[in-house]
Amino acid sequence: ALPPLNASLARDLISRTRVSAFLRGLGGRPAADLDAVCLTIIKVSQLITDIPQIQEIDINPLFADDQGVAVLGARVRVAEVMANGQDRLAIRPYPKELEEQATLKNGRVVLIRPIRPEDEPAHYEFFKHLSPEDLRFRFFGVVRELSHMEMTRLTQIDYEREMAFIATAPDGEGRPETLGVVRASTKPDNSAAEFAIIVRSDQKGLGLGRMLMQKIIRYCRERGTAAITGQALLENKGMQTLAEKVGFEVWRNTDDDTVEMHLDLYKR
Repeated sequence: ALPPLNASLARDLISRTRVSAFLRGLGGRPAADLDAVCLTIIKVSQLITDIPQIQEIDINPLFADDQGVAVLGARVRVAEVMANGQDRLAIRPYPKELEEQATLKNGRVVLIRPIRPEDEPAHYEFFKHLSPEDLRFRFFGVVRELSHMEMTRLTQIDYEREMAFIATAPDGEGRPETLGVVRASTKPDNSAAEFAIIVRSDQKGLGLGRMLMQKIIRYCRERGTAAITGQALLENKGMQTLAEKVGFEVWRNTDDDTVEMHLDLYKR
């Protein structure tokens, strides 16, 4: 596994080890506190991320049972480094600085933030609230259900190469629910990013789509991306209207029933 890690990645890492069966409990023994094991792995990952001088950490032995985790021995090797700490990471850490709150037209406060791997369960619920037409508009065809692998690709992203912002708010029972998502995949030379957006069918007309579009436009502009492009079905009038409202040029192609959208981020 490559740092930084989160709860979902830590659990996946544990599940792929030979000791995972013992941690779940065998032979009548109680299962280990997997939350504590995950937290330990995450903290070690964060330590490596925060302190670039750390070259190696050897923890041995580490005991885990139903009472928690205990480390009896550890060795840390350090060395002087010249590069920026995050430059050596294979995956960009979660960009918490991009989180922001917004208020919808109905007064509901939402948090707009980058997507995280642990958002996968809420993303399944999000898709259940999308109409067949909205799914067809988003994926250009009939979509009945997304597999775990497909959902993983949507929620576990490399923030350096792509970005996805979700709008989330507590539901009636206080649990966070996803209301909308916008994403952009950037070309390696940063010349353009292709966007896609979808808002929960029962949340339209509250200004959320415009907020998400403005968020991804600001993000792409701040990272120096030259342009944002997108494509929609010709019958998706709502997407065309939204794109024009936030400054996109829209070209309608009646030959293949699609619409091309383009926003020059350096054009004044």
